[in-house]
Amino acid sequence: MAKKYNISVEATLEVIGGKWKCVILCHLTHGTMRTSDLKRHMPNITQKMLTQQLRELEQDGIVNRISYNQVPPKVEYELSDYGRTLSTILDSLCAWGEQHIIKEYGDKFTVLEDNVLNQKKTEAHTAVVE
Repeated sequence: MAKKYNISVEATLEVIGGKWKCVILCHLTHGTMRTSDLKRHMPNITQKMLTQQLRELEQDGIVNRISYNQVPPKVEYELSDYGRTLSTILDSLCAWGEQHIIKEYGDKFTVLEDNVLNQKKTEAHTAVVE
């Protein structure tokens, strides 16, 4: 028998829910990354959890795993075409998160880590203000 959902958002959360999947996907919107790159951008995730989340995203067709036949082994991850359809959702989550941070803390830059995702937003924000 086919799975039943009470509301369609349950299907979305089944695929991208949890603490880390959206964070992984946000990083992958900036291009192909190796596991070590993702780990560097997400220092609080364990290697085991990162591997597990990437496998689940791959099984759901959200990310592609690219394995190179070389020594040492090289593996990269990228968003699949299907995974790129989540960009609107991810952008909305980021925008809401920024508004929430400003509401709760006043200045988002005192709470946001200095990383590539936040730098791009800073540059975009500066360009709009000027």
